Amino acid sequence: MNDRLLIVGAGLSGAVIARTLAEAGRPSTVIEARDHPGGNCHTARDEATGVMVHVHGPHIFHTDDAEAWALVNRFASFRPYRNRVKTTAAGAVYSMPINLHTINQFFGRTFAPGEARQFIAARAEPATAPARSFEDQALQMIGRDLYETFLRGYTLKQWGRPPAELPAAILRRLPLRFDYDDNYFAHRFQGIPEEGYTAMIARMLDHPLIGLELGCPFRPGMAADFGHVFYSGPLDAWFGCDLGPLGYRTLDFERIEAQGDFQGCAVMNYGDADVPWTRITEHKHFAPWERHEATVCHREYSRAAGPGDLPYYPVRLVEETALLTRYAGRAAELEGVTFVGRLGTYRYLDMDVTVREALDTAQAFLAARRDRRPMPSFLRAPL
Repeated sequence: MNDRLLIVGAGLSGAVIARTLAEAGRPSTVIEARDHPGGNCHTARDEATGVMVHVHGPHIFHTDDAEAWALVNRFASFRPYRNRVKTTAAGAVYSMPINLHTINQFFGRTFAPGEARQFIAARAEPATAPARSFEDQALQMIGRDLYETFLRGYTLKQWGRPPAELPAAILRRLPLRFDYDDNYFAHRFQGIPEEGYTAMIARMLDHPLIGLELGCPFRPGMAADFGHVFYSGPLDAWFGCDLGPLGYRTLDFERIEAQGDFQGCAVMNYGDADVPWTRITEHKHFAPWERHEATVCHREYSRAAGPGDLPYYPVRLVEETALLTRYAGRAAELEGVTFVGRLGTYRYLDMDVTVREALDTAQAFLAARRDRRPMPSFLRAPL
């Protein structure tokens, strides 16, 4: 049996799998097309200002998974961080996600929690059937005024589709609170690595049984030289996109010439549909333990990914789901490859879920080898 293992991609999935296998005595080769590890959570110091920049957009590690939290803390010193997002909409700045402060400010009221709950319930549209779309879900949750101001424009820009065409599940990620808690996440463990994510992932990959090759894109012929491949690239790309490309959204970042403190917070969303960017990120606010007189800010634009673009968010609408079914069916028949991560399984995964699934994948592989049984192509079905 060929025991050589290839891991495609030096992001979180690849690094966790490689490290888990190495600590069990199994060597692997990790290849990465870019000239650095870290994948899309890559961080780097801006040379001019010294600010740590989240190169592909903000990443906050948040989880209730104690094992995933313990793992990342082995390789980085995490500093506490609470994601407190603001949004500019209709000529004012509000707190997001929608909470009691947002509601009272928007309607010019001084509601107590119970009063606000009753008020929003009265403005919400009756649910005559389970919500089928993002718009249906929003109208049933918060009513038309809040939906039109805070969600409709932003969602249209982020996904490039009217919210009436998007699945209701997208909105279920966003909380609605009837207190003054403005922390975007509700998990027990929340933080950002003090030296950035790229340094953390580089430490994961620093092991004598891990061979790391940067600037090395995957080519299909490589798989023949290895007994098993863990593939975190795009699922459709494994097949040369021969059935057509799966849909992704990509992001463009425009640096703003700014001085001092540009906006006073890490993330400012823009809810108005006529503002072309979705948000502005001011990176120094992701490291409040540091002090910088200068600043680095980026406007963020979302659009459909084309050839050569970095894929960020799987679209997963009706057309993509039908195509995904065909690709996933073909992948399930393969031997010697396991598809992992956001791109390999065509699912939106937070970082903690990525770590969890990578851990489970590596442990499942070790168990399969021990029991002399095949390793499945997907540990978590993409459909």
